Amino acid sequence: MEIQAVIENIKYEKCIRNPLKKFSFPSFEIDINELPPTCLINIKNFSFAISKWVSPKRTRSYPYARVYDTLQTPASKVVAIIPIIKDEGRNGDRDFLQWDTVSLMSLLNVYVIPAYYSHASRKVTKSGKIKISNQQFDGNYITRKLKELSVYHASALHWNLKELSPENLTKVINKALLSYKKISEITGVPIHSVSGIEKFQRTLSIGIKAFKDFSRFKAQRAQKREKQTIQPKEKIQSGKKGTITIKNYLGGYYFFTVDEVAIKSDALHLIEAKHSSSKLLPSKEDIKDGLLKMIIYTNLSEAFIGKEKVKKVVPVLKLTSKLIRGKYISSDILKVKSDSFLKALIEESNKNSFEIWLEGIHD
Repeated sequence: MEIQAVIENIKYEKCIRNPLKKFSFPSFEIDINELPPTCLINIKNFSFAISKWVSPKRTRSYPYARVYDTLQTPASKVVAIIPIIKDEGRNGDRDFLQWDTVSLMSLLNVYVIPAYYSHASRKVTKSGKIKISNQQFDGNYITRKLKELSVYHASALHWNLKELSPENLTKVINKALLSYKKISEITGVPIHSVSGIEKFQRTLSIGIKAFKDFSRFKAQRAQKREKQTIQPKEKIQSGKKGTITIKNYLGGYYFFTVDEVAIKSDALHLIEAKHSSSKLLPSKEDIKDGLLKMIIYTNLSEAFIGKEKVKKVVPVLKLTSKLIRGKYISSDILKVKSDSFLKALIEESNKNSFEIWLEGIHD
């Protein structure tokens, strides 16, 4: 099922609180690589809630969960530090920053610092493959960007568009390319063909529109692939996968694969599924990852299936487990397990008008 939707603004109230570790510095002389993946840093009279991504690809290492934790904090600005390129060597993956990622962060009022790795080490996997590992950001570059952000008074949208300008991104890509050549020489690990980076760079050089089109094309291809593949953590029991294309006021498009789509009583259910095969519930990181989708789905102003407008959209966060018998909805989940995290999750669903389902999945 293919769905088109529109989102105009974001209104959402978090109830799950994960206090960020706080660090205070007298000046901007900091080493970002020494800080945890999410944290709150205070520099003089300015504060940043920071999430560090280990890859520009959104499906690696729960970056959405990290962003979720930094939202609605007392920080002056919320920042996501994302590598523009992540190359693990020819025997590993290589991922590029996508326009839709940055556009989504803009929608959430998150300031993005497209960064690059300057140091890494060599790793031999159990299968004998040699890869680049333990990659670390250029801390001096990020420090300069944080200092610039501390006196930047426009919105995250304006900052992110500036960071996405062909001139700026060309500089960052060149720094990333030089760094990877150096890393390859030091570690002896061959990297992917330079032509791929040069193609990415040429695409960016002709403007943000081309960057959007390039990223959308890749996102659409990934969307189609994902639609055909059920991941172990999804374990869909009923209904079918669908695709949803969301347009926002920036003119940006988000191409999501909905784990399960169902129409019940004229209501369109958009179901984000998280599964656990060995525990009673999926991990907190999995659930938070799903909540970032709930922020999106609960703010859809209208949705269409073909040309027909949907009367009602019901976002659902579905949690499944092999250890559960039966089906529980919202507050009934507390009959299975009751703790502070689940109570906050249910409160969050009530305040933001989405449903939570807990179901048993058995082979």
